[in-house]
Order: sequence, then structure tokens, then C-alpha cells
Amino acid sequence: MRISVDKEPLLQVISKVQNIINPKASLPILSNILLESSGSNKIKVTATDLDIGIVSQIITTVQEPGAITLPAKKFFEIIRELPDGEVRISVKKNNSINIESSNCLFKLMGLPKEEFPQLPDFKNKDTLQFNPADLLSMLELTSFAISHDETRYILNGILFEIEDQVLRMVATDGRRLATVTKKAISTDSSKKQSIIIPTKAIQELVRNLGQTEEDVSFIVAQTQVLFEIGNTSIVSRLIEGEFPNYKQVIPGNNPHKARIDRLLFMAALRRASLLTTTDYQAVRLELFKNKMVVSKSTPDLGESREELPMEYQGKEMVIGFNPFYITEALKNLKVPDVVLEFNEPDKPVLLRQEDYMYIVLPMKI
Repeated sequence: MRISVDKEPLLQVISKVQNIINPKASLPILSNILLESSGSNKIKVTATDLDIGIVSQIITTVQEPGAITLPAKKFFEIIRELPDGEVRISVKKNNSINIESSNCLFKLMGLPKEEFPQLPDFKNKDTLQFNPADLLSMLELTSFAISHDETRYILNGILFEIEDQVLRMVATDGRRLATVTKKAISTDSSKKQSIIIPTKAIQELVRNLGQTEEDVSFIVAQTQVLFEIGNTSIVSRLIEGEFPNYKQVIPGNNPHKARIDRLLFMAALRRASLLTTTDYQAVRLELFKNKMVVSKSTPDLGESREELPMEYQGKEMVIGFNPFYITEALKNLKVPDVVLEFNEPDKPVLLRQEDYMYIVLPMKI
């Protein structure tokens, strides 16, 4: 293999794919990235940890096609420190590689392509297409509610439900639940699908979706999923198992509704959270006619109290919440006001917007 490529796009691609590499990988080949060039003036750069794989392509000048795998961290460090401009890469005997730029020459040892794990094939599978901004928004409105408790592995990802060209995402950690719904731009199929995509793949999707304006293709196989985002493809294993029945925890009727300025409410919760500790997490919300009082009192630390205007005609009540659970939803919404639906002080509160619901369990105060 002999190629010439500009340093900057090469550096960006290596940086993108090496995010998923586990430095403690049990197999040496998993610390490498695969470089492949064919007859066309492109190279593919691939990384995988066996659970997730990323492939990204860039334009190059290909003098001789071929493939080699290289230690990702060291290759990235070398390219980063080279002078700006053209980088020339050529594979020599015994899987060694020359990296040249201006007056610099590096020799690096690689491993043959044959040792690198092969990513699955997604040919002849049904495809959905989404606007990247819509998909990113959906992930931002749900991903913070993913559970990080490894003993509840089924909750360590987002449920994707696809039916009648509609995608619904659901995430929960048992104390809160977020769900959002959007219609696909186009799809090859109307059949119902239900899959759970793990956290690591979600993080890579969020990282890459903001870098393209092209429609995103989304393909599901039996145990894998593929996202095609511009010139980058993300392949991930699915979490196997059955997601809990989230519909049964959605309140049927919360009669007391409050409308409040999102930014004012978020700022008040953040101020109150300054006095939270591990043992005293709950912030106190007092609901009165057209007024909310946000307060926090922590023994041996201090207390705070703040009044906020709101539209509310329901019954007066006092309810406690972990403030971080509420602010994480508020900061990802793009609306001026939010509507909170209450029932009783010991019942979940529901934050409802168009196509979006967020449910939070109260805490004792």
C-alpha cells in the first residue's frame, strides 16, 4: 500500500475512530486500527472493540492499494506531531510501515489485515432514514436517563421502538424515565422492531451526529445495528433481553398542572443544589397558587429559599426531588416554558412536551 493524504483530515479520522479502543484490550489486534485503500482515491480507517466498530473514509491519492493495521495510539501521536501538509504512507516487508512528511520519517510496526476482526455485513436489510438534527435531539433528551448499574445490564442503553415509520426512544434507570417519538424521513419497511442500543454506541452517535447535515441511515440486523453518518459508519452489538414494560409506569392522570419558565426553574434548582450532599440530596418544592418555592436545608451546611412565578391553579403541596434529575431534562429542552404534571407528593411528576415525556420519582424530605 502506498498513499498520500493531507495531515489534518487524516488526524481527524484517526481521532474519531480511536475513541472506542480499549487500552486494556485482551487481544493486541484490538489496540490497532485498520487502514485499507482500494483502487479509488479513498482510504477506510476502522477500529473495533468487538462490541462496537467505527469505519470512516477520507479522500487520498492511492498509488498502490493495500491494507495494514497499526497501533492506534502511537499512530495518532506520530501524525499529530508531523508538520502540516502532505503525509506519505507506504507498507514495507514484514508489516512495517513508513510514514513521511517533509523531512520527517517514521517507521512503525503493524499487524496484517487478516488478524483484524471483520465487521458484519448489512446487505439486503431494511433501512430507515432520519434527519441528523432530529436524531441527535432525541438522544440528548433520553441518554442522560440511562442506567449505569451493570447489574441491570438491560437498562444500560436506549430502547429503540420502530413501528409504522415512527421511532420511539426510551431510557430509564429505575428512578426516572425519558421517552421521545419522531417520524422517520423514509423507510423500506413498516414492520415493528424493538432493540436496545448500548451506552457506548449512543455516545459515539452523539459525537458524530453533530458533524453532518446529510440524512442518517439506520439498519437493524438480528444482533447488530448500523448507522451511516456521512462518511462514517458505526456498527454496534445490541443488548439482548427484554426491556421493562415502561408504559405501565407512565401516569395516566396527573390532575395538577403547572407551567413555569424553563430557564428560571433550572437556575433555581442549580442554586438549591449547591447545598446538596450525598446524604441530603432532595430539594424541596412547595406549590402555591401561581407560585413555586424552591428551598434546600442541609444540617451543618446551610439553607436556601427562592420564589418563582408560575401558572398553577392546583392544590397546594410539598414535594422533594433530586434536583439533578430535573435539570438534566431542562437543559436539553429548547422551549421557553415547561409543563409539570403533579398528582400527590408521593407520586411521580411528569414533564410533558410535544412528543416527549419525562417522569421522575419524588424523594423523601
